[in-house]
Amino acid sequence: MSTKNSHNIAAQLRPVLTRLVRKMRKLSPIDTPLSQTERAVLVSLENQSLLSAELAVIEKITPQSMGQVITHLNSLGLIEKTPSATDKRKVYLSISTLGKEMIQQVRNERDEWLSKAISEVCTAQEQEILKAAIGPMAKLVEF
Repeated sequence: MSTKNSHNIAAQLRPVLTRLVRKMRKLSPIDTPLSQTERAVLVSLENQSLLSAELAVIEKITPQSMGQVITHLNSLGLIEKTPSATDKRKVYLSISTLGKEMIQQVRNERDEWLSKAISEVCTAQEQEILKAAIGPMAKLVEF
């Protein structure tokens, strides 16, 4: 495929993806008192325990800002703190059961909306095209 063709696809795809992501983010429950960064921290802690400094690097925010995020998540009971067995100055953070439930609720709501949108606005042929596009889109995410 030519570079010009790739550029044209990128120019058309980028704004559509941006709008879709924004719309999906807005679908979070209104009564959820979490910022996008706080939700991202919960997702980062979903399968592993991390230190506050590690989370700050992942989220590209200052350690002080991460401290505020952690304080808020902890006050809501969404994370758990575990002191390091080898270094008492370190505290590992993990997602709590309540945190997992909240993340799953948001995912379920987004999945329901997307499923409804696909079934109501896309023809069967368009649905097959979307299904076929998942593989190439996943490659883009991993690039």
